[in-house]
Amino acid sequence: MGLLLLAVGIYSLFSNFRGFIIIGLGVFMLLIEGSEFDFTDRKYRKTKSILGFTIGKWQPLPEIEYVSVFKTTETTTLRQTSAEANVKTEVIKLNLFYENNKRIETYRTYDIEDAFKKAKDIATLLNVDILDATEKESKWL
Repeated sequence: MGLLLLAVGIYSLFSNFRGFIIIGLGVFMLLIEGSEFDFTDRKYRKTKSILGFTIGKWQPLPEIEYVSVFKTTETTTLRQTSAEANVKTEVIKLNLFYENNKRIETYRTYDIEDAFKKAKDIATLLNVDILDATEKESKWL
């Protein structure tokens, strides 16, 4: 959809300036945000990527205390001309905690098994524990 909007926007530039708006929508739909980690050099960066081009400034990875796996609900608002609906989705997130309460969001998924597999991989690389906060009572793994 993003590529289509991008193409239509570029084509529209030849006739009027509304093409800039369509190009903007296309870029927005193609934009991917995330995190990238280099555990061997102990650095990370928050990334924005579009069509394979990634930008983001590398920062030193702080001394991580533990990996947290938890469930949360994300709400997406869908709007039509005369109606609005909120769609709630359960998502599982991984955070790396350091300096007591500071955190780096690392990963998000809808599959709990995938989340714990990634958490184990990261915890092994960093030699830290995993906090399972997916239930009411958190527990250390």
